[in-house]
Amino acid sequence: MLKPTDDELHAALAEADRMRDKGDDEHHLAKSLHYLDHRVRYLEAVYSAATKYIKFGQEEEEHSMLVKAIEAARKKEMLDKDEEDETLGL
Repeated sequence: MLKPTDDELHAALAEADRMRDKGDDEHHLAKSLHYLDHRVRYLEAVYSAATKYIKFGQEEEEHSMLVKAIEAARKKEMLDKDEEDETLGL
């Protein structure tokens, strides 16, 4: 599966907004697209931090950045699920 271009993603999100505003989201496609777009954004931060951590010899600063990115993603995930906050404790 090919990743959509920025223009394609922007158009899809605009259509999702239109669907949601008109109450035309019977199958929850607009809601799902927005949720997944938001989720991808914070998980990409985890991926980026992990890549730097591995690439630069697992330095302490990169480790700290990775832990912070994972904790931010975890907090956002829990907020999305209305769960209580837990830290990784790494």
